[in-house]
Amino acid sequence: MTVHLHWFLPTGGDGRTLVDRHAYADGGISRDRAGHGVRAPDVDYLVQIAKAAERLGFEAVLTPTGTWCEDAWLTTVALAQHTERLKFLVAFRPGVISPVLAAQMAATYQRITRGRLLLNVVTGGDAAEQRRFGDHLDHDRRYARTAEFLSVVRGVWSGRPFDFEGDHFRIDGGLTALPPDPLPEIFFGGSSEAAGPVAAEHADVYLTWGEPPWQVKEKIDWIRGLAERRGRTVRFGIRLHSISRDSAREAWATADRLLADLDADTVASAQELLGRSESVGQQRMLALHRGGSLDRDELEIAPNLWAGVGLVRGGAGTALVGSHADVADRIEEYHDLGVEHFVLSGYPHLEEAYWFGEGVTPELASRGLLPSAARAAAPTAPGAR
Repeated sequence: MTVHLHWFLPTGGDGRTLVDRHAYADGGISRDRAGHGVRAPDVDYLVQIAKAAERLGFEAVLTPTGTWCEDAWLTTVALAQHTERLKFLVAFRPGVISPVLAAQMAATYQRITRGRLLLNVVTGGDAAEQRRFGDHLDHDRRYARTAEFLSVVRGVWSGRPFDFEGDHFRIDGGLTALPPDPLPEIFFGGSSEAAGPVAAEHADVYLTWGEPPWQVKEKIDWIRGLAERRGRTVRFGIRLHSISRDSAREAWATADRLLADLDADTVASAQELLGRSESVGQQRMLALHRGGSLDRDELEIAPNLWAGVGLVRGGAGTALVGSHADVADRIEEYHDLGVEHFVLSGYPHLEEAYWFGEGVTPELASRGLLPSAARAAAPTAPGAR
């Protein structure tokens, strides 16, 4: 099993701080980032990131979904015209689109991009965000609907008329006349009891946020056991930020700079707002922050695993921080637990892609952890020329 590296497209904007006008799900906190290098998510900037990711050997880029970002389908199919090999991990919510239409869109996307689509199914854990899109189901029923949605998508991809009747969808003769080739891999995440069976039954890759290794192992064992009882095999991925530098001291100085831009009131407001989320995964992220402390020693929750991002941002709240070798060590540690896919990001995303791609990727290649094509494309490690 090798390591698959993916990057992130900041379609909600980018910059050199953790706080921006779209930092919180309900827009409850606003902060002027003028002077902090705010970057709008226009096509020109996103093309720079996509091209950098492709050049640096990343396999795919994750594009988020929600109120505060550009539409993932439209944005990535535009970026596909500026790249050649890079895949796009397109996030979408099953509750706001027909499963047959989604299956058709995926098939069209595969033909347009010559097979560069991956799907990230986001059930949704914020009730206010879901209602904003017209979805009024409660948490557990959203996961039940996701299971039905994916059953329909898989059925329709068969290329034959497909009938389905469930609690949330009734499909008569659903059809994708030209099924996608290859079928897109389905990435799926969720930490609740309702999410586990959906992952075990439908996911190709179960994706978790960056918890400490012992907690990630518990999740892997949980999902693997559920999948085995269904006669399936699920692979695993992790979503993390990265701050990698030539020395650990430089990396932690960068993390400290990100903290210096925050204050206790901003953190408290963000934690209160994020605490309203119904997402079990989000609550697990919040629990890592130890009451919203700005103390670096409190925020390093495992070796080189820093919880500072989650002080003010929802979703993935942890970062790997250290020298390139340190970060590679931690990736190897997660890999030894069974994690295959690493979906990474950093602020700003263009510069951090280069820090990781030119620093950590050669380290991983030298350890034989990357697929052969990625090893061949990896930049030469310093001192190895």
